[in-house]
Amino acid sequence: MAAWMPQMSLFHTSERRAGRRRRRFSNVRAAEMGLVDEDAISRFSKEYFPSYSTEDKEALRDKYTAAQLAAVEAGEAAVDVRDLTVQGRLRTDGKTTGLQYVEDFSQVQPVIDKRARTDAAEAEKPAVTSAAAAAIGSRFMGEEAFGLDLMRWLESFVPTDVNLAGLTDEQLRAVAEEHGPKDEDLMRWWFDRPALVQRDGRTPVPAGATGGWGLAPSLGTRLPGVTEHYQRQEDPEDEGLDEAGDYRELKRQTGLQVQEMMKLAVKTLVIRHVHNQTRLGKVRSVSVMVIAGNGEGRLGLGMAKAKELPLATSKAKVMAVRNMLPVPRYENRTVFGTVQAKVGGTVVQLSARPPGFGLRVPHRIFEMARAVGITDLAASIPRSRNPMNTVKAAYQALMQQPNPEDIAIGRGKKLVDVRKVYYGGAVY
Repeated sequence: MAAWMPQMSLFHTSERRAGRRRRRFSNVRAAEMGLVDEDAISRFSKEYFPSYSTEDKEALRDKYTAAQLAAVEAGEAAVDVRDLTVQGRLRTDGKTTGLQYVEDFSQVQPVIDKRARTDAAEAEKPAVTSAAAAAIGSRFMGEEAFGLDLMRWLESFVPTDVNLAGLTDEQLRAVAEEHGPKDEDLMRWWFDRPALVQRDGRTPVPAGATGGWGLAPSLGTRLPGVTEHYQRQEDPEDEGLDEAGDYRELKRQTGLQVQEMMKLAVKTLVIRHVHNQTRLGKVRSVSVMVIAGNGEGRLGLGMAKAKELPLATSKAKVMAVRNMLPVPRYENRTVFGTVQAKVGGTVVQLSARPPGFGLRVPHRIFEMARAVGITDLAASIPRSRNPMNTVKAAYQALMQQPNPEDIAIGRGKKLVDVRKVYYGGAVY
């Protein structure tokens, strides 16, 4: 009789399973799908793979050309619906295609798909004037374009009822002397002729469309006899705050009213006196850096140079107001996490802080934070403390903050602030 031997197994930290492990997912049988007989297969094919109806083909004709529609019909005829029903398989190579889920791309998933570009994103771009648009979409005339424009200008003097075809040289000279351009027309064309042509190479750009047009200075305000000809610059909506029209161009570029511009927090942060050495001596100039913010999440940075300090300051203020951009703020009081930016040898590190911490930062970053509406912030400048580079690096750090919503979209998740759900939105 053999001796009894205890059951032995390899040593392992996890508990031994008593029986065979069941599969996590059960197999789907063909009988459960109803694809056993031909009638079931035909019903399944008609339900999930229907052919194009007459209405569908009419809709396709409105969208595609005849050749494209013929290609679509040929592709539909080449695929057997029965083979697609019986032999069709879902692709499992998710690592190759990048899709880890079943999708027919018939709808837009707001969490997974890339967000559509809205008009608000376009509004953040700087305004492009008509002069800039004309300059961007044009190029200088070549010999061919110049010849076409000259022939078009000469033909504009000939009446439409005169037929030049079949005329002799003497008759053409007579028509040219009678209907040709006069001396004043030649002078006007010489000074006002277009020098640019659009990208098609045929359509000339009118002279003055790109801003290179000299106009006479405006008339005085209290000159006797010319008061009725004076063009007033003030806007009734300005309530008399801009009588000289200094903010008219800035209003057109930014869309802000003069009252809103007066409420902006504008601060001069850096002033540099520059001396350029020439053979005739030193040429003195002033460089000014100014910030502008509305205290509600928008901040602009402007920099200008001039011979005099007041002129440079005014130009920098206009640049700062025009360059105002939105700054992300966590709870409308601090930044998102820790951000860092480097300009030259200057490195600026901005860190988020809890409520009530205050602004424990250098004085220039303090003015920037107060202008944008940040109340809790800590900053560190471990390397060079150049004033102008410090302001530039701090501005870049504020603009380059990581957005949690973009990170969540990249991970295929949806970001929800639970506090807003449970406290009825009364968070900050």
